[in-house]
Amino acid sequence: MGCLALSFPRFALFLVWLLGGNYIHRAYDGFLLPLLGFFFLPLTTLAFAYSHNSLAIGGQISPLGWLVVILALFVDIGLLGGGSKSAQRWRRERG
Repeated sequence: MGCLALSFPRFALFLVWLLGGNYIHRAYDGFLLPLLGFFFLPLTTLAFAYSHNSLAIGGQISPLGWLVVILALFVDIGLLGGGSKSAQRWRRERG
């Protein structure tokens, strides 16, 4: 599942929501943050759910869990930045 999440984070998040029971619901109280996370930061959303459900100690996310979330955030931001750079390069080449 880890390779799938890194390659296709939105698809992996959808599968976790569809097949994972209440895995996402346990990490988030409502549906708004996971929905926004699906569109804007899907890997970070998955990492937070994983950290909350699997790396939490006594109901609180451990420092390792926060490290996983921060790394996922950097990957999400890098993917967003890489997409905009390739779009700019494509526009320069076409026009």
